[in-house]
Amino acid sequence: MAPDAGLRAAFLGAHYGLGGERVTLQGTQPGHRPPWAPPGGRWAMITAYNPGAQPQSRAENVSAQARLRQQAARWAPLETVNGSGPHAEPSLLLRGVPLREAAALGRASGQVAIVWGVGRRAALVWLQGEGARPERHWLSPVP
Repeated sequence: MAPDAGLRAAFLGAHYGLGGERVTLQGTQPGHRPPWAPPGGRWAMITAYNPGAQPQSRAENVSAQARLRQQAARWAPLETVNGSGPHAEPSLLLRGVPLREAAALGRASGQVAIVWGVGRRAALVWLQGEGARPERHWLSPVP
């Protein structure tokens, strides 16, 4: 099943990363490697905010994010932000996490998709049912 076109456009237009080094998934080869993405190293950005892409109350989102942080503790999560402006959501950057485990964390948080990558290459991973469908992209810096 293909993702909703509007939702896909929102994910592709979003900014991801740590405060001083944000990226988009719209880069062209060979891509940009931010300092938080070590060469050849796996990483993921996952949020628990607004599961199913449906707005939740601040209290529900904060509680869900705390559960995700606890579930992801073994990956020493760094606090980050997905999106920008009114669509910015607190997120966790997990370094070293395998795709299967990142997808399981996203699915447990009710997410439609997560961002998972290796070095300068990233995938928007759609979480549908038990499967995970990666849509590959290069990273591009946000000016």
